[in-house]
Amino acid sequence: PPRMAAEPGTSEVRRQHRFDQDSLERYLSSRLPGFPRQPAGALAVRQYSSGQSNPTFYLQKGGKAFVLRKKPHGPLLPRAHKVDREYRVQKALFSAGFPVPEPLLYCSDVSVIGTEFYVMQHVQGRIFRDISLPDVGPAERSALYLAMIETLALLHSFDLQSLGLKGYGRGPGYCKRQVSTWKKQYDAAAHTDIPAMNKLAEWLANNLPLDDNEESLIHGDFRIDNIIFHPTEARVLAVLDWELSTTGHPLADLAYTTQFYFWPTSIKNLGQGSILGFKDTIETPSFEELVSIYCRCRRISTTLSNFNFFLALSYFKMAAIAQGVYARYLIGNASAENSHEFAKVVKPLAERGLELSKRSSFSSTQHSLSGELFHQSRKGQEILLKVKQFMKQHIYPAEKEIVKYYTEHRNTEDRWKKPPLLERLKELAKAEGLWNLFLPDVSGLSQLDYALIAEETGRCLIAPEVFNCHAPDTGNMEVLHMYGTEEQKKEWLEPLLEGKISSCFCMTEPDVASSDATNMHCTIERDGNSYVINGKKWWSSGAGNPNCKVAIVMGKTKNSSASRYKQHSMIIVPMDTPGLKLIRPLSVFGYMDEIHGGHFEIHFNDVRVPASNIILGEGRGFEIAQGRLGPGRIHHCMRSLGAAEAALEILCQRAAQRETFGKKLYQHEVVAHWIAECRLSIEQARLLTLQTALKIDMLGNRRARKEVAMTKVVVPRAVLKVIDCAVQVCGGAGVSQDFPLAFMFAYIRTLRLADGPDEVHLSTIARWELLDQSKKLTAKI
Repeated sequence: PPRMAAEPGTSEVRRQHRFDQDSLERYLSSRLPGFPRQPAGALAVRQYSSGQSNPTFYLQKGGKAFVLRKKPHGPLLPRAHKVDREYRVQKALFSAGFPVPEPLLYCSDVSVIGTEFYVMQHVQGRIFRDISLPDVGPAERSALYLAMIETLALLHSFDLQSLGLKGYGRGPGYCKRQVSTWKKQYDAAAHTDIPAMNKLAEWLANNLPLDDNEESLIHGDFRIDNIIFHPTEARVLAVLDWELSTTGHPLADLAYTTQFYFWPTSIKNLGQGSILGFKDTIETPSFEELVSIYCRCRRISTTLSNFNFFLALSYFKMAAIAQGVYARYLIGNASAENSHEFAKVVKPLAERGLELSKRSSFSSTQHSLSGELFHQSRKGQEILLKVKQFMKQHIYPAEKEIVKYYTEHRNTEDRWKKPPLLERLKELAKAEGLWNLFLPDVSGLSQLDYALIAEETGRCLIAPEVFNCHAPDTGNMEVLHMYGTEEQKKEWLEPLLEGKISSCFCMTEPDVASSDATNMHCTIERDGNSYVINGKKWWSSGAGNPNCKVAIVMGKTKNSSASRYKQHSMIIVPMDTPGLKLIRPLSVFGYMDEIHGGHFEIHFNDVRVPASNIILGEGRGFEIAQGRLGPGRIHHCMRSLGAAEAALEILCQRAAQRETFGKKLYQHEVVAHWIAECRLSIEQARLLTLQTALKIDMLGNRRARKEVAMTKVVVPRAVLKVIDCAVQVCGGAGVSQDFPLAFMFAYIRTLRLADGPDEVHLSTIARWELLDQSKKLTAKI
């Protein structure tokens, strides 16, 4: 036979499935457009190991590849092995843009190869036989599952009429038919009495959903090993195996796809790879996340009142299939080598089905202590879910490539530029509506809503920028939004909100102790219709970014009679103004922080800008700063807690992987205590931060100043403790470039200085506490 490139998952055609290949080649040469006619007799055929119900073959000739599916030989069950239905549904879905292999030709002439068959385009990609996806990283694993569930939701969104599939199924009553069919199948194969199966069958028959007349196109066997993914991306290229497709209730597909979240621990494997490995993989999306994404894509309620029925039905179906496999083993007609083991799984599957039947409802809303104490709005919950989904599908898989870009360009002029992939991610986020989430008047979110979103974005270095929610742009946008004139907003706020430009903030100075902001030497002097700025600033984050077009500068304006807190102003300075000079980038513990545009020392030498660039008016700098820093500090702290969660994950993974002195690291009591202390610190810090966010929402920035200061002290301390423990558990690797911990530590350590050092905040807390106590004392007197 002709030589051919190896196709994964194929072997020589099995004896019982052989057919006349020359006849097929002649037929395809005359009937299939694009099929290579020459040279004759060059068609190579191999058989796929999957697709045993309807035998499936890989065809190759002249550099082109196709897939053929045919009916099996011999007597068949009525309504089974209908390859014409498979062809029809795939043709309809392909025409509608749904990811299926393109169906090319259907042949009902049994004289060609002995049975009916159809041919489709071969799709090159990845098929995962093990549902735990052990060969991909955590981020990609999540992204693949999210892509799968979005594809299922898309399938269920189609209108049968518009697909031309009216009458494809058997009409209303799908659930009733399913219970009856699988009950008959089980009864025919049963070898011993299993009470749980009888009870489950009875419960299903007596608890049919009231909406059993719902008709959607359903797949019938929708699972990850029936999907071809893109070779490198988490994108579905094709859904396979439409033999069981029909019209019926869409939740039957969803339950079948998600049933492994509830898998009995006593059953190790049922031909799906490592099911327990799937359940134990914490990075795999949770059941709640997948269901939420499905519901959002279909725009249906996230409370699935009948889902217990469909899960119970899935387990009943699986138990009946297992019983059938064992029955074929007993009569010597089973193909699977482990057929004899299937008898053991029927009872636990039925018992799990019965347990699930007792759950009254399933909701995609995840409940946590924080979530119950601090209620996000419905919109906040939806946006948080979309952010999580977007990060798993797009950001985490891109993180390595973006870090690689900065590593490769570290010593070149391009080190401050943004990699093209990052810009593409920003466009994607913008198109999804995940943009400017930090600004309540734009996003419609409260500070509490955004706090939980900020925590999620803090888990990944690049995420805040992807959503246009990164400092210092967020603080500058808040300043312009709250205090800018209409002209200032049009010229600078609008392009910042669009993500067309970026900005920096110039406050700290190298020649004074900047923890006391009244020490500033930089001057802003009025000269006719202009202001002239002179002085030195440093730690101006993001100034190295070529797209940084504007700075907001804080300096001293002449007004010696005023309070020391009313002698400073903020002014807008375009970065291309003559006299403004970037002197040098500053390192943070040796890191240049190229990914955030660096941190620069900037000198202003007779920098002249229009008087209209002053913000709010002369002497209003501290007033603006307080308004700017309240929400911004909350955002910083919640992002930091996201980093703490990521660090704790690294710690626990390492502790479970490595051994010292004959036992796993986590089995050493000191490490176990570190893990416990880290969780305590994170939970305490999160509760305080959410309480502060809630207070800002209810009472405003000014009334929450004490809580903001408390949060700013507590969170960086807690997060540094977690990162330090993670470093200690990882050992030398923890301070290397192989882990993000060293960079995380350097970044979080700056937060004990940025936006005011701990000591200033502690003094503020003490002052407000004494005021509160004095009020109580006065009230008692």
